[in-house]
Amino acid sequence: METINAKIANIRENMMQELDSAGSSESLQALRVRYLGKRGELTQMLRSLGNLPPEKRPAAGQALNELRQEIEAALEARSLLIARAEDEAREATDFVDVTLPPRGRGWGGFHPVVQTMNEIIDIFVGMGFSVAYGPEIEDDFHNFEALNIPPHHPARDMQDTFYLDNGRLLRTHTSPVEVRAMLRWGAPLRIIVPGKVYRRDSDQTHSPMFHQLEGLLIDEDVSLADLKGCLNTFVGAIFGRPLDSRFRASYFPFTEPSLEMDVECFACSGRNPSCRICKGTGWLEILGCGMTHPNVLRYGGIDPDRYNGFAWGMGPDRVAMLKYGLTDLRVLFEGHGSFLTGGGY
Repeated sequence: METINAKIANIRENMMQELDSAGSSESLQALRVRYLGKRGELTQMLRSLGNLPPEKRPAAGQALNELRQEIEAALEARSLLIARAEDEAREATDFVDVTLPPRGRGWGGFHPVVQTMNEIIDIFVGMGFSVAYGPEIEDDFHNFEALNIPPHHPARDMQDTFYLDNGRLLRTHTSPVEVRAMLRWGAPLRIIVPGKVYRRDSDQTHSPMFHQLEGLLIDEDVSLADLKGCLNTFVGAIFGRPLDSRFRASYFPFTEPSLEMDVECFACSGRNPSCRICKGTGWLEILGCGMTHPNVLRYGGIDPDRYNGFAWGMGPDRVAMLKYGLTDLRVLFEGHGSFLTGGGY
């Protein structure tokens, strides 16, 4: 027992001396491992208790456990002092004068679709339109029926809709917001509706999720000439110069008559048969439009005998493709590194 007591006293003396000279968290951890680790001096002594006579083991075990608790308490106290000293040293080195004025930070660039969408919104707001928003999860009434697309209508096949388990759906266009706006505000009305829409379609020029921007103007004595003037003004503003345009007869269930608008190819103006933008045709389809169908006005709570109007819908994604000369719509949404870092479209 005298030998055990002598070893305990020796460990205590050596430990305390080394602890007083420890000046960093690393040296403190080394001490902990040396004395309390799996192969530490105190650990080895505890394991050797089995070699003592049975009558001496309790007293020796108690003395060793008391030493262990003493060492752990000393290490903890020293650890707090060292941590406080290291924090003070770090603060002195990394000092920040909070009274200095900020130096600011560099801004990143807007995604081409976001930038194009903002430009389009600014143009129409400058013409007196207000911006309206609506839910992306819609019901059948607002997405189809109120837009003159009843259950048996073949135009529903054109939408290729994502249906949800509860009978609702992901909106296939932003037109439902037009119905909601008519029911809420009545006529006269002048709104644009930007937002995301969803359809089961994916190829070089289509994406399952894409953006649309609808426009709706309702008032008394509105004509196709008003529609054409509005859209031609927009085209000249978004592409930076006036462009020739043409309107072709088309079909949409929510407008009558219905038209599609083409603009001259801003890359070649129809003079390059091998132009990769217009494929040599000289024209680029940019949007669909028409005079609002009387049935849609009725669903919106507006008297079609007093009011009429026009509407259009365009894809800002496609406008961005045209503005920036992209050949694949999917590059806008797939996170290509070179695209995001400005390395090229």
